Amino acid sequence: MQKKALNFWQIITMNFGFFGVQFSFGLQQSNMSAIYKYLGAEESELPLLWLAGPVTGLIVQPIVGAISDGTWSPKFGRRKPFFLVGAIIASLALIAMPYSNAIWMAAGLLWILDAANNIALEPYRAFISDKLPEKQFSFGFLVQSFFTGLGTTLANFTPAILVSFGVLALSDKMDNGIPVYTYWAFGIGAAASIVTILITVLTTSEYPPTPEELKEIEASKKENILVKTIQDIVIAFKEMPPTMKQLIPVMFFPWYAMFCYWQYLTSALSLSLYDTLDQSTSFFNQAQILTGNLNGTYNIICFMIAFALIPIARKLGAKQLHFLSLTIGGIALLCMPLLNDTEVLFIIPIAGGIKVTQIYLFSFGMGITWASMMAMPYEMLASSIPKGKTGIYMGIFNMFIVVPMIIQIFSVQYFVYELLGSNPINIILLAGVFLILGGLFSLRVRQPISE
Repeated sequence: MQKKALNFWQIITMNFGFFGVQFSFGLQQSNMSAIYKYLGAEESELPLLWLAGPVTGLIVQPIVGAISDGTWSPKFGRRKPFFLVGAIIASLALIAMPYSNAIWMAAGLLWILDAANNIALEPYRAFISDKLPEKQFSFGFLVQSFFTGLGTTLANFTPAILVSFGVLALSDKMDNGIPVYTYWAFGIGAAASIVTILITVLTTSEYPPTPEELKEIEASKKENILVKTIQDIVIAFKEMPPTMKQLIPVMFFPWYAMFCYWQYLTSALSLSLYDTLDQSTSFFNQAQILTGNLNGTYNIICFMIAFALIPIARKLGAKQLHFLSLTIGGIALLCMPLLNDTEVLFIIPIAGGIKVTQIYLFSFGMGITWASMMAMPYEMLASSIPKGKTGIYMGIFNMFIVVPMIIQIFSVQYFVYELLGSNPINIILLAGVFLILGGLFSLRVRQPISE
C-alpha cells in the first residue's frame, strides 16, 4: 500500500499525544527520587525503588506491540485504543501520587503509572511506521523528539514556575512531607496526559489493514491471545534483523547512563553545590528545584534543536549524528562537578530577569544528546523492520532500553554505588563515560540500503 506523505501540521497533530506521555515521564524523572526521600527512603535504596519503570516496560511494551499489530477496529483503529487506555490510567496515577503516605504506596503507584505510560508509548513508535512513508521517518521521529523535549521541559519547570511566580511557597508541605508544588505539578500532568492524547485520537485516522493482514487478524482471534502473543515475540527474537542486533550496545550504555542521571542528579547537585545530602534542609529543596530547572533546560534544547537535526541527519547520516550527540552529552556530564550555581552566564529578560548560572552548561550538552536518543536509533531501526511487524519489533526494541535500566538498578544498588565511594557525584561521572561509549558503538551499525 502506497502511503501518502503528510504535511507538517498533520505530522504534528498525529504526534501531539506524545507530549502528554512525556510530560508524565518528566514528572517522574525530576521528582520521584525526592518523593521517596521525603517519605523516608535512604540514598542507597533509590535504585531499587525505580525498578517499576524498566520492569513494566520490559513486560508491557512487547506484549502491547504484538497485540496492537493484531488489532483492528473500523471505528477505533489499531494503535489509538492503546493511547487512550494508557492515558486514562496514567492520569489517575498522577493524581494519586502526591497523596502517598509511605514508600510502598509511592512505589506501587509508580508501577501503575509506568505500565500505563508504556501502554501509550509503544504504539506511538509504531504509529510513525504505520502512517508515514519511509522518506518521512526522520521527520516523524524528530517531531516525537520535539514533543519529548517540550513535554518534559514543562513538567520539569512546573514546580519552579509555581514557586518563582509566588503561586506557592518553597516551604509549603502536605501532611506526608511532600511539597505542595509537587501536588499541583502532578495534577497538571494528569490533565496534559488526557487532553493531548484526545487531540491525536480525535483528529488522526489510521490506515486499514491489507486484505492479507485482515485475514491474519481474523485468524488470530480464534487462538489464545496470550499464547499467540508469546509465540509471536519468540519468533520475532529468532528473526531479529542484523541492524537491530547491532543497536543493542548503542542503546545499553546511554540508557544505563540516563537512569544513573535521573536517580542521582538531585543528590549530586545537593552534595556538589551545597555540601549536604540531608533531605530536611532547604538546600536539598533547592537541589530538587534546580534538578527540574536543569532537566527542563536540556529538554528546551531538545525541542529547539530537534528540527535543526533533520538536515544534519540527512547530510551526516543517523549513526554519525548519534555518535556526535552522545559524545557531547558525555563530556557535559563529566564537567558537571566542576560547575557552580553562583557565576551568572547571562540573564533572560523575563519576570524581572532569570539568571542562568554556570551549572546550566552541562544541560545544554544533554539537550543535544536527548534529542538524538529520542530519534536516531529509531530511524536506524525503522528501515530494517519487516512489514507488518512494526509494533512487535518496536516493543522488543524497548527492551534495549529497559534491560539496561534493570541491570543499572541492581548493579548500582548492590555493587557500583559502594565501589564508587557511595558518592552520587561519581555516579554522574560514570553516566558521562557510558554516553561516550554508546556513541562509539553507534558507528558500528550497518543499515540496509533503502529501496
